[in-house]
Amino acid sequence: MPSMNRVLLMGRITRDPEVRFTPNQTAVCDLGLAINEKYKSGDEWKTKAIFVDCVAWGRQAEVCGEHLKKGELVLVEGGLQFDQWEKDGEKRSKLRVRVQHVTFMPRDSSAEDESEPEVDDGG
Repeated sequence: MPSMNRVLLMGRITRDPEVRFTPNQTAVCDLGLAINEKYKSGDEWKTKAIFVDCVAWGRQAEVCGEHLKKGELVLVEGGLQFDQWEKDGEKRSKLRVRVQHVTFMPRDSSAEDESEPEVDDGG
């Protein structure tokens, strides 16, 4: 049976990215992303934030660490990754996005504008 694992998210970086390196010197960068979701409750519109953990590898990780800062708007493309590990005898797991491409969105001088820029898919 065919399957597809594709994620496309636009949101703001929640903390300054930090790059670390594996023993074989592959760069890894963990990114926190906050996506605002608007919904209607009764007669009023409300906003809630959805927080998503992302991980970038290799040159993509290095570029994120060099150029991204907390609060910047980015478009993240990738796929879901399910990690499992054991800590203190307790099994743990986490679902996050494995980044394949990050698009840095233009900085807006009117910082409080909540509108999101259009993204041209080139098609």
